[in-house]
Amino acid sequence: MLLEALIGILIFSMGVLAVVGMQASAVKASRDAKYRSDASMVANQLIGQMWVGNRTPATMQANFQGSAGSGGTAYTAWLAEVQAALPGAVANPPTVLVNAATSQVTITVFWIAPGEPEGTTPHNFVVVAQII
Repeated sequence: MLLEALIGILIFSMGVLAVVGMQASAVKASRDAKYRSDASMVANQLIGQMWVGNRTPATMQANFQGSAGSGGTAYTAWLAEVQAALPGAVANPPTVLVNAATSQVTITVFWIAPGEPEGTTPHNFVVVAQII
């Protein structure tokens, strides 16, 4: 009878450990989804700013792309919001590329979740829009 009780406790303990493991996985997935949602929000916010402003390709390149995808006047203001919303965005700034021929805009936002090891490849979210 004692042996049966010990085996029952062992089986119950394994079940509890499995539930704890699933809970940890669910929390990680929820955190990842939040960061992806935040990246989508800031990228779409910049697209909205492009739509309401001067939509000529040269102006969009000057304001939003700047030098090699960073440094435009509107870009620097938006960058502060990205860095406040996403962890690791300071070390991995987003890029904005404006194709002058097609008015196609490609925004790539990067982040590294807290607790990820050094040297981890950053997560990214890419939005491609045509601003006409």
